[in-house]
Amino acid sequence: MIKDITIGQYFPFNSVIHRLDPRTKLLFTVVFIIMVFVSNNFISLFFNFLLSAVVIGLSKIPVKTVVKGLRPILLVVIITSILQIAYVKSGIVLINFWKIQITSGGILTAIFMTIRISLLIVMSTMLTYTTSPTSLTNGLDRTFAPFKKIGIDFHTVTMIMTIALRFIPTLIEEVDKIMSAQKSRGANFEQGSLVKRAKALIPLWFPMLRLPLKNIW
Repeated sequence: MIKDITIGQYFPFNSVIHRLDPRTKLLFTVVFIIMVFVSNNFISLFFNFLLSAVVIGLSKIPVKTVVKGLRPILLVVIITSILQIAYVKSGIVLINFWKIQITSGGILTAIFMTIRISLLIVMSTMLTYTTSPTSLTNGLDRTFAPFKKIGIDFHTVTMIMTIALRFIPTLIEEVDKIMSAQKSRGANFEQGSLVKRAKALIPLWFPMLRLPLKNIW
């Protein structure tokens, strides 16, 4: 699972999307997020899906990589879907057993929310997939440059964001090494109950906290 986290990674392909100005990509990402949020039916959501498919195709990023990046949010999607099915009671009642009532409206809402969350994550990560951290920092600096006239300096914020993005892949790689070392000692992170797997993750916390702090101190 840890290898599936692709947030913050940059894939240096030679595509139309890669060659776009970072400010253009930032603006498009913000507009796309707004479009997804204001979508209130499957037709408008399907249009956003087609738009994201065109962007992925033009960027030359493998679809497998994009789908792989969605795996870490699978738990969030499942919880969201369960909540929608449990609380939305519109439409035809499909299952009515004890205190459990599942309706067609609840299922449709769960599907709608799943697609919406997936599109938001995909297009947000496409920004980092196709833009190097340096270019992204420069783009943010130039975008927020007018705010300097009123005494607001976003340069420090953009630098912090860049440093964070640069260290995410490194941190993921180090955590994967620690997990492999723990597995060689008998630790099991993928089987057993949720409580057992949570306990197996406890030995990871100290090395994970020590890695970023080591460079500070």
